Amino acid sequence: MEGRAVPDSYAKHQAQHAELHGAFGADRFGAVSERVARFFGTPKYILGQTMIVIVWIALNGAAISFRWDPYPFILLNLAFSTQAAYAAPLILLAQTRQADRDKAHEEAAARHRDELANREHQMLDENTTLTEQVAKLAREIDTLTKMIHAQVCDGDG
Repeated sequence: MEGRAVPDSYAKHQAQHAELHGAFGADRFGAVSERVARFFGTPKYILGQTMIVIVWIALNGAAISFRWDPYPFILLNLAFSTQAAYAAPLILLAQTRQADRDKAHEEAAARHRDELANREHQMLDENTTLTEQVAKLAREIDTLTKMIHAQVCDGDG
């Protein structure tokens, strides 16, 4: 919204729902947690994790004398299980809070639409009133014009 004024209704909505702006809260922990949760769904993360698995398996296969995690790679499996134990709750929490934010935004949008509809109805009512006043004034002008014409024409004769 750079360069444009923020509507009052939008600013009011932002203030009312400030607690929903960060999925994990507004503190430092919340900001870091949300970044981590968002990172888990990126291609960068998937590719990085794939590379780690390939390197892990290659090193385990090549360094026969140093096999720290022989097939079926129990240590690698444990590392992934631990990572998943932390990732799943973070991702679920992020989804829940995003749903809360979406709901709050939709409710605010519905209220805004209602306000606009009410304002539009008000403006239509005002327009109808003004149109009726213009019609009344036009009739009065017509009546006065006829009276003046009658006075002028009767005065000539």
